[in-house]
Amino acid sequence: MPKAGDALWDIALAEVEKRESPDGGGKRVEVWEKSVLFVGSKNGGKTTIILRCLEREEIPKPTLALEYTFGRRARRHNAPKDIAHFWELGGGTSLQELIRIPITSNNIRSFAVVLVLDLSKPNELWTTMENLLQAIRDHVNKILAKLEKTNPEVATEIKQRMRNSLQKDHPDYELVDPFPIPLVIIGSKYDIFHEFDSEMRKTVSKTLRFISHYYGASLVFTSKSEALQLKARVLINHLAFGYERSKSVSVDHSKPLFIPAGLDSLSQIGPPPTSDSNIGKMRANTPLELWKKVFEKTFPPKSFYDLQATKDPGQDSQYAEHEVDVMRAQKKQELEQYKRNASKSWKEMDFDPD
Repeated sequence: MPKAGDALWDIALAEVEKRESPDGGGKRVEVWEKSVLFVGSKNGGKTTIILRCLEREEIPKPTLALEYTFGRRARRHNAPKDIAHFWELGGGTSLQELIRIPITSNNIRSFAVVLVLDLSKPNELWTTMENLLQAIRDHVNKILAKLEKTNPEVATEIKQRMRNSLQKDHPDYELVDPFPIPLVIIGSKYDIFHEFDSEMRKTVSKTLRFISHYYGASLVFTSKSEALQLKARVLINHLAFGYERSKSVSVDHSKPLFIPAGLDSLSQIGPPPTSDSNIGKMRANTPLELWKKVFEKTFPPKSFYDLQATKDPGQDSQYAEHEVDVMRAQKKQELEQYKRNASKSWKEMDFDPD
């Protein structure tokens, strides 16, 4: 029991130590705490994937901006529960500036990203992937640049872990460009994608295999199927709760892909799906740029502006609240009146040339 004179901080510290040592023997048990950011295609199924991972039987709701939830798991009986923080960025690519909120210098060592790409919309796939991953990489690089000055040991640790996505004896070790933090790529809506022409499916599948391998990421295709959802959960639980990583691999393009990071190779993936003569004519500075040109020749991309276009939630009828809407309309009228008055005052001002 805490004494009357104990400081609040001391009481809190004692409580934490008690929870981390459930056997009372004074042996400290480390609590796992990770953070995972879900980004990707608008209406691509990110919320559903999170709910299934947390085993929650809730009806998914549209994600407006940046939403947070968490999950807890105990690795063994009578042990403290590990914590995973789940962040979800809504709006596809339209709200990517919010990425800087969940990823900070304080949690960068324990942060991971899940990129969900809608397989049923291949014309949006590359643009969505490219813009979101570039925004995350830019932000992480800024954090690493600061850490190199304030905490160089942590910066070095993160960079070394990034290179460890492939074993040093892997033939592609010097040919890839690993993402700075752990990454899982999920191709959603496989049930729709499976009805596509076989050559289209092959192009998308090979391209996503290359992207995942190039970035040192894991890749999985999923749908409403419980079996496929379970495969996605295996990869997410590895990131979030440290569960054992699966070593099974499925690279057959006629079936859902499942490839944990580091278990693919450029030789197995093969060249971009186009003729040798076409490849020779394409100007590209990197392998990633070459694959982009080949992919977008088959699937002309939607512009970044089109993908950014998003409905104003304040005008969406499903979020209507009478009192709030009345107040909002009043404030809008007051703003317009203020702008008119300000404009009138500005015109009437007498400027002294001296």
